[in-house]
Amino acid sequence: LASIYCRDDLHAAQFDDYTRHLTSDEARRIAKAIARLPELLMQRRGFNARGGGDWRWKASHPFHVALDDLYVRSRWDQITTLCKFNDIPFDPTGERIQRGGIWCVYEFAAQLDAMMFWDQFGGLWLRGSEFFYPDRPDDLPKMKFPPDWQKFIRQPYRG
Repeated sequence: LASIYCRDDLHAAQFDDYTRHLTSDEARRIAKAIARLPELLMQRRGFNARGGGDWRWKASHPFHVALDDLYVRSRWDQITTLCKFNDIPFDPTGERIQRGGIWCVYEFAAQLDAMMFWDQFGGLWLRGSEFFYPDRPDDLPKMKFPPDWQKFIRQPYRG
């Protein structure tokens, strides 16, 4: 339970310290974000941690997503820009899986970050050393795109 206080009458009354108080719009946005915290922090079913075993897997970053190596090479600017814009820290593990192509593995500390990355870039979820194909949840938030997104899309070479 949280109480968010606001005052909209301070600016009209010419108070000197009106900037120290929240407006009703700011208070409403903060209250809405606080109300969404349990939803954002909950563990989703079907998207399990990779599990222990290999010494390379960090316990602090238990969620792993694999992307096709050619996809990563051709869209590296887009991937890094979207992740930075959405505050999703992704770390390459350096692990490569050769199964129907070459797959690069990325690790995440937060399950929601890993799920958004998996959904946006068409990755494969990892459980142990096996690929897992979960269904996309209906309530999974989408990544936000920056306003200048078009400049990160590479044009084909026309040599």
